Amino acid sequence: MALTIENPNVRSLLRERSTLTAADVRSLERALGSPHLSDARQEIMSLQAEVSMTGSTDPGLLQRAGIGAFLLGQHAKADEHLAKLKNDPLGIYYHALTLSSLGRHDEAEKRFEEADKLGYDHVDCTLHRAGEIRAQGRLEEAEKTVRSVAREGAGRAEYSFQMGCILGDRGDTWGAVEYFERAVDIDPHHQRALFRLAVENAARGNDEDAIQLYERALSRPPYFLGALVNLGLLYEDIENYRAAAYCFRRVLNCEPTHARAHLFLKDIEATDDMYYDEESARDSARLEQLLSRPVTDFELSVRSRNCLQSMNIFTLGDLTRISEQDLLAGKNFGETSLQEIRDMMTQHGLRIGQNLATGRGGGGGGAAEPVWQQSLTPQEQATMSKTVQDLNLSVRARKCMARLNITTVGELLSRTADELLGSRNFGVTSLNEVRAKLGELGLKLRND
Repeated sequence: MALTIENPNVRSLLRERSTLTAADVRSLERALGSPHLSDARQEIMSLQAEVSMTGSTDPGLLQRAGIGAFLLGQHAKADEHLAKLKNDPLGIYYHALTLSSLGRHDEAEKRFEEADKLGYDHVDCTLHRAGEIRAQGRLEEAEKTVRSVAREGAGRAEYSFQMGCILGDRGDTWGAVEYFERAVDIDPHHQRALFRLAVENAARGNDEDAIQLYERALSRPPYFLGALVNLGLLYEDIENYRAAAYCFRRVLNCEPTHARAHLFLKDIEATDDMYYDEESARDSARLEQLLSRPVTDFELSVRSRNCLQSMNIFTLGDLTRISEQDLLAGKNFGETSLQEIRDMMTQHGLRIGQNLATGRGGGGGGAAEPVWQQSLTPQEQATMSKTVQDLNLSVRARKCMARLNITTVGELLSRTADELLGSRNFGVTSLNEVRAKLGELGLKLRND
């Protein structure tokens, strides 16, 4: 399905829309790919800070903050915001998904029904509602509900997934696997079908296949914490401790009180064979916490506070992503206010606009390490940081990279072949050229 924008910008999606549409959410999912994850987290945390700071009950703001939290796996936060929505079919649908992830299946069932009545996709709501009925142990009713939309829904991945779950609950493992595989054939990114296939492979000792399936399930949002935990354990089993630690830290970023992730990460950090820069990890955590602090935490003049709020600037992270010229362009914002903001940022080792070009979190000494690099060796990081110009691509391929805003090898590896082919003038010849150049480095496109 085509996206509404070719190169989605997280800030514009979350700030310039009064409410999100289904197409906006699909674009936001794309923007939440690995190279953009750090930037997206900061934007979503900024929205949450705005809700907290203003006590806003604006349905559009709650919807954007809640859906963003759900896509990042922050289910408690998503529930907090989306539970307040009443006449928003998209927001209520994502609240139902959130409740399902939290294991509150009876409430999720009712919210899917509510979204259906308000006009959200009837077939999709019915299939998901069947899943909540099944999770409560009412298998016969669940199957009857799924089959009620067989004519319209049999060609959808969700239909095959729900049928697979019903067979699995009845003990027909192979029948369930067949349906899960059918779901993935229809939608190669169906996270829950990939998750169930990964679990089945892990149970049979097919660890390599399980790892690949979990990685595919986590290649785009929404991010399921169970998949991250299981993948981390599989990495630990094959002694890839850095990758395992990365998975558990990702879980804790979403749910800081996750007991199993805390325990598993502690075990890994105690492993003598694993190189772990604890001081660097602490610095990174402190930086992220600092960037998410609301500007109201600091002593600013009333004029400066009002000007920042009118420009939708709510956190220190927001100030690192705007230029001094843009601030001065704000109504009633003058040199005095600018100097006041400069002084405040300097006291915390930050500066206005320091992340304007890169879109990544940074501290006083430079930009923070991108999330997609945190589990890589220094040699791998150097390869990922190479520019696409180093690949010596043809003029047509280079122009396509520019249109897609792909500047580094790491950003290129985050894309699938289908995403590249969706770009204007990017055909099979260019795709084969890119694959050949990456092959020389021992690399592949995502899902290749």
